Amino acid sequence: MAEDAAAAAMAAASLSDDLEPATDRTRIRSILADGAARAGERVVVGGWVKTGREQGKGTFAFLELNDGSCASNLQVLVDAAVHPLAPLTATGTSVLVEGELKKPPEGAKQRVELRVDRVIEVGEVDPAAYPLPKTKLTLENLRDVVHLRSRTNTIGAVARIRHQLACATHRFFDENGFLYVHTPIITTSDCEGAGEMFQVTTLFSHAEKVEKELKENPAPSESDIEAARVVVKEKGDAVAQLKAAKASKQEITAAVAELNKAKENVSRLEERSKLKPGIPYRDDGTVAYENDFFKRQAFLTVSGQLQVETYACALSSVYTFGPTFRAENSHTSRHLAEFWMVEPEIAFANLQDDMNCAERYVQYLCKWLLEHCREDMEFMVKNYDKTAIERLELVSSTPFQRISYTKAVELLKNVTDKKFENKVEWGIDLASEHERYLTEVIFKKPVIVYNYPKEIKAFYMRLNDDKKTVAAMDVLVPKVGELVGGSQREERLDLLKTRIQDAGLPLEPYEWYLDLRRFGSVKHSGFGLGFERMILFATGLENIRDVIPFPRYPGRADL
Repeated sequence: MAEDAAAAAMAAASLSDDLEPATDRTRIRSILADGAARAGERVVVGGWVKTGREQGKGTFAFLELNDGSCASNLQVLVDAAVHPLAPLTATGTSVLVEGELKKPPEGAKQRVELRVDRVIEVGEVDPAAYPLPKTKLTLENLRDVVHLRSRTNTIGAVARIRHQLACATHRFFDENGFLYVHTPIITTSDCEGAGEMFQVTTLFSHAEKVEKELKENPAPSESDIEAARVVVKEKGDAVAQLKAAKASKQEITAAVAELNKAKENVSRLEERSKLKPGIPYRDDGTVAYENDFFKRQAFLTVSGQLQVETYACALSSVYTFGPTFRAENSHTSRHLAEFWMVEPEIAFANLQDDMNCAERYVQYLCKWLLEHCREDMEFMVKNYDKTAIERLELVSSTPFQRISYTKAVELLKNVTDKKFENKVEWGIDLASEHERYLTEVIFKKPVIVYNYPKEIKAFYMRLNDDKKTVAAMDVLVPKVGELVGGSQREERLDLLKTRIQDAGLPLEPYEWYLDLRRFGSVKHSGFGLGFERMILFATGLENIRDVIPFPRYPGRADL
């Protein structure tokens, strides 16, 4: 054992001789958190220059350095004797530097600064070509440089807030006994029944490939195939003659090999003769999806809910958290073609259990941000929404109001101090203006509306005894309106079949879903939280395209 350890150490040593030593870099966040207490300590720091300026007639420079670990910058002082200053001061320059932390002079805003004595690496920037000037760009303009916008203060803050919300999501469900399930992005089921799905197909690329191939090497004619068959007959006759003449085994084996080659050639020619340019169609004019990659129609998922239900009906409490897609040609500030959903599913749970879980989860997220993202939230308050922190405090500490859809419509009908753009009547899908009025004006706190008309909700939601409504619920919050949508699922086989057919959907793609009701059906509930909507709610930003790293919407899919 000792010899093995020694050999391993020698191998590691010889390997490390060929590599640069590891970089022992200190995060700016930890330096600023400790402040002057770290004065005298030597550190290596890396980051990007937010602003740089030469001072003392070019004898030294101050750099405001940020590495993304927090919103604040570290002030770095570099002497001209250590490194030429001009390449260091341009906004966007990356530097890796080493030096000693010092307490700044009395009266300085900083509690600690770095005096550099070694510049290890520099990534220079041409200020004339750099798309992000020191002056503030609008969020709309930043969408045109999506590959660089994470270097800005706002998008950096959003990224940290998004990260913390993701951490809090996994933490909450883990603490409450849920299992994280990865559901498929490619699906053959339409969860919403809306039909606004991106199709996944290789038919077009395959058709292009066939067309190119046929141009370079035309398909064989019937006479080509017939000639190849004649060769097969000739080779077969030759084998028979050799066997009759009791030829040597070597001669017969060689002749059989020639025969097999001829047969293979016929098979290839017959297969190539079937190649046709264009998309394959059936006799009835419909696309022949049996020729597609999955042998049937497939789509990008609009929700992982149906799939995650299969695990809930075996493992009790589960959730999925991933990207979802909708081919809705919408250009509003609230819609994306690709967005993320958090979707828990709970077995042995009714609508009341579902509402309780949603309320606890949303409150947990708000508390988490207040505890772990205070600096970034203060940045949002200062620059975008003065009430952002107040809103988090309100939602995290206030019990949610619960009212039926019928009661909500009644309250909205009686409103006299505001004229809604969308008329209020029983049976409508509440618009954002209605949702926000309920939560911001009438109740001044989060509201859960439940028992919606069945016509405006999805087929899988449980039909109530009145036969008019389903056991659905939406969590409404200030600023964004609907944040969470959920329901008790229909566990009764016959009723679920009817609801699928009433939605105009075929039963065949949902047979597996119906099996969950055929075999050990269980009462279960779940909900979906739009992750980007949660970020909008938290930050106070107005456009959903600014809270996802790489926004996809009609006409744009950069990177």
